[in-house]
Amino acid sequence: MPQESSHGARPHRVVVIVDENSNPFELGCATEVFGLRRPEIGRDLYDFALCSPEPRTLMRDGFFTLTGVAPLEAADTADTLIVPNRPDVEVPRRPAVLDAVRRAHARGARLVGFCSGAFTLAEAGVLDGRRATAHWQWADAFRARFPSVRLEPDVLFVDDGDILTAAGSAAALDLGLHVVRRDHGAEIANAVSRRLVFAAHRDGGQRQFVERPVPDLPDESLAPVLAWAQERLDAPLSVADLAARAAVSPATLHRRFRAQLGTTPLSWLTGERVALACRLIERGEARLDVVARRSGLGTAANLRAVMLRETGLTPSAYRRRFGPGAKAG
Repeated sequence: MPQESSHGARPHRVVVIVDENSNPFELGCATEVFGLRRPEIGRDLYDFALCSPEPRTLMRDGFFTLTGVAPLEAADTADTLIVPNRPDVEVPRRPAVLDAVRRAHARGARLVGFCSGAFTLAEAGVLDGRRATAHWQWADAFRARFPSVRLEPDVLFVDDGDILTAAGSAAALDLGLHVVRRDHGAEIANAVSRRLVFAAHRDGGQRQFVERPVPDLPDESLAPVLAWAQERLDAPLSVADLAARAAVSPATLHRRFRAQLGTTPLSWLTGERVALACRLIERGEARLDVVARRSGLGTAANLRAVMLRETGLTPSAYRRRFGPGAKAG
């Protein structure tokens, strides 16, 4: 069975509001992550629905018209509500849509905004005093309209508990996989990412815009050193070790990580070790010293500290939620 909701013994329901001029790409991301059947996992993860204020919704720039979706009232059944996003951010959202967002927030639903969806959330008044992000090109416009929101314009996504926002386009997949990881654990998120042929884990704090997404020279690619390190996470690897393997100085390696991945070598290495520790716990390893050693996090005490910082859960809490014997979903 799909995940049970905190609102009762029923599947966790994800509802996407699609409004006039909405972006098709982010709608596709939501459908791919939350809406598809999961035969490779053996169960469906979510109950998924699209809804709209109108029977016929003209998508961005008139690319196509969406029909046959639920009415806007379906938003009132959502445990997770994904709000509409549109490129003309200066256009006010429909009052009925904003009211649906406010009702969802008031009853404790999780709210998600992809790309310019942060404008919808802010216009509904639910982001006042909260952290959020949006596409970098709209950062100045967003700050001017919503000065009470703590905008973080240079990150992939922001998880502020019950409200999550992502920067443009592919960052919607990053945030979607983050939500799956938060709901179902690292193993399930990895399975979903494999089906998407997408990176299993990019930390939300990575930069939106990297200087060179595709390296100019093949020998500057980080892929070989990343693969080498992932096979040796149990070893006491350091940034100097990664630099030596790549045959560059630590400073050059740092620049390449920033340019190609939008993060630092140490942050990447820590993230990979935490992901491995999570998988080990999910697979049934109960000895924290073993998990710490095999993931390269050293001691059980360090494992606890790093996992709490990176996932918000201690190893024991993570085991209760995602380990063997945990309730499905």
